Amino acid sequence: MKKYKHLFFDLDRTLWDFERNSTETITDLLESLDLKNKNIGNAHDFLNVYKSKNQELWLAYRQGKISKDKLRQERFHQAFLHFELNDPELALHFNDKYVEICSSKPHLLPNAKEVLRYLDEHYMMHIITNGFVEAQYVKIKNTGLENYFKQVVVSDGLGYRKPDKRIFHHAMKLAGASQKDSLMIGDDYDADIVGARAIGIDQVYFKPMHEKPKEATFEITDLKELLEFL
Repeated sequence: MKKYKHLFFDLDRTLWDFERNSTETITDLLESLDLKNKNIGNAHDFLNVYKSKNQELWLAYRQGKISKDKLRQERFHQAFLHFELNDPELALHFNDKYVEICSSKPHLLPNAKEVLRYLDEHYMMHIITNGFVEAQYVKIKNTGLENYFKQVVVSDGLGYRKPDKRIFHHAMKLAGASQKDSLMIGDDYDADIVGARAIGIDQVYFKPMHEKPKEATFEITDLKELLEFL
């Protein structure tokens, strides 16, 4: 696969273990803020509700239907309302503490560092993420990922997000890359795979273990599978 010179990685759920880091943070915050005494049930039940609300709001944000600030205000507020806790100020405080603490968590997905060490010797690597600036750079620094990536493109502040063609073109321009020598690796099918394919970039879909195959140049269920073709 010498045709590739540039590898573009997503961050959350592709390299950074979002589920583990997020779950740890929310569980600890529920305990430290004593929310079990404010109608919030156990952490497992709250996490299920929050994940559903958060996913809906992130989709709306990615589609440009709501602002970053609206997402910040609403995701925990809506989850709290499910448990009959109507306290927007508390929800906003919870959100801000969540971002601060979660982004400092160090857990990466299995085999991430081992794979990156190998790839770093053969390719120029970059990150394209739809996250927020105040969180994504902290994640990259605290996990040591900054040592492996030449360019980091964060959608926050650009005015467009994956799968918008402009973010891929922007990242390639910064990297000095072209469509034919680039490969996009990510877990979000619509944002990473469909977005990259739309501008002629090959893709690696990092899919859940039991999900049916989808259209992509390559599919993996573990990062170490990258070494089979890169």
